[in-house]
Amino acid sequence: MAENVASVECHVQEGVGSTVLGQRSQPHCDTTVRKPMPEPFGSPRQGQGDSLEQSSGSSSCMTTRELQQYWKEVKSGRKPVKLLFEIPSTRTVEQALSKYVLYEIVVIKSGSYDSKQASIERRYSDFERLHHELLQEFSEELEEVTFPRKRLMGNFAEENIAERRIAFKDYLAQLYAFRCIRRAPPFLDFFTKPELRTAHGCLRGGQYSRALEILQRVLELQEKLTQHCPGLMVPTLCAVMVCQRDLDELAEAFAIGQRALPLVRRYGLHKYRCPLLAMLVDVGYQVDQPIAQLQEELTKVKDAQRGLVSQLSLKELVVQEFT
Repeated sequence: MAENVASVECHVQEGVGSTVLGQRSQPHCDTTVRKPMPEPFGSPRQGQGDSLEQSSGSSSCMTTRELQQYWKEVKSGRKPVKLLFEIPSTRTVEQALSKYVLYEIVVIKSGSYDSKQASIERRYSDFERLHHELLQEFSEELEEVTFPRKRLMGNFAEENIAERRIAFKDYLAQLYAFRCIRRAPPFLDFFTKPELRTAHGCLRGGQYSRALEILQRVLELQEKLTQHCPGLMVPTLCAVMVCQRDLDELAEAFAIGQRALPLVRRYGLHKYRCPLLAMLVDVGYQVDQPIAQLQEELTKVKDAQRGLVSQLSLKELVVQEFT
């Protein structure tokens, strides 16, 4: 009997919709049934071998455009991005009332040279919190996953820290092997949420340079972790745009806004659409970029959503994210 596990798959929504004032808009996702089997690195995807044999039967019900896209993907041999987790170093922090070890985690794309090896630091309690959160939903998958336990004594001995460093590396690799887990919010939050909170605190306090530095590191991580649903990067992209605009890095702000806009359209993130378009029009005008189409789209969206959307600016929307 097949075992069923929920995994998150993002679905595309096109067109203009409505967002009620104050409602939190996120990429639209559905839960589908998956067999809880970890995916070993380098193994072929299920059904990949017979895809060409099925093409003649399925092509009869495809449009010309769909056929072109289908054969483009077949020829490109597109494969999902695989990630590796390294923990190359640790450091011990001593404070007045506490002492703990920070583990540096480096996230690397496998299969090719990764020029953006994003890194973060986490302590034992962060790993422990992640494990407890995942157990609430994925207890069956985690039956064979070993979590490093604390010792009664010697937690700060060099040999024990080195042993736990290797154990945490293996632990993250085991989690990532399950599709349903690597796409789960607790797993994604483990890598980005503390930094996002810090960045938004800096942004609210007017420390735009510091906020931008942190947000750009977060964005590098999200680019690797959210391949299944790039719409999850939209709040971070918008926060980066706000910081760059307020730092008078207008050309960079316009470019990052243009990167965010297609994701906002594609994933139906309606609460961001008007504020993002408005800032793109404003910044684009200042850097002599063509804005006629953006202005037209903004007018159409406002007319379609009249009275149903928040009138917050993009900066106000971003500031609210972790308030």
